[in-house]
Amino acid sequence: MKKSILAYALISTGFLSTATLVHAEAYNPDSDAAGVYVGGNYGYLRVDGDDEFDDDKDAYQVFLGYSLNEYVAVEGSYVDFGDYGNSVASAETDGYTLGLKLGLPVTNNIEIYAKGGQLWYETDYSVLGVDGNEEDTGLFAGVGVSYHLDKNWAVKVDYTVYDNDLDVDSADSDSDFSTDMKYASVGLEYKF
Repeated sequence: MKKSILAYALISTGFLSTATLVHAEAYNPDSDAAGVYVGGNYGYLRVDGDDEFDDDKDAYQVFLGYSLNEYVAVEGSYVDFGDYGNSVASAETDGYTLGLKLGLPVTNNIEIYAKGGQLWYETDYSVLGVDGNEEDTGLFAGVGVSYHLDKNWAVKVDYTVYDNDLDVDSADSDSDFSTDMKYASVGLEYKF
């Protein structure tokens, strides 16, 4: 339910900001790139693992960043990867990130970017009837494109891979799952 509300809010905000473009100031990367920005995205999550730990799910992310200029930004986020897995092994993961985003303006309105950094995450899991909780760190890397609707608003399409390891310890078993979470999303960004 929360994910549906977030998706609706992002889409509604996008339509409202598009409707106001007639009165909005055009984006200029030379003068408007630097500063604080916030946003969120919603998308499709693919979990790949070593065993039967595969499924297709959705996820969402909210982020806060600071652009030093049109080429470099520091960005932190909260990511809810949702529930994934099957009847043998299932999990729910969420986490925080901190990283660098390197952008390259293609036109005044379009920017391509690459990003990467550190992920701190927590996973609640159930594997063969063994329930547990695991906290760990990993890395992430991604690419994307932004389209600046005006001086403040941008629409983003993003693809990010998060590295995630899960170590299941119990009296009956000791298993390690190495999982890559691949997240394709669409979102909105607001620059102050």
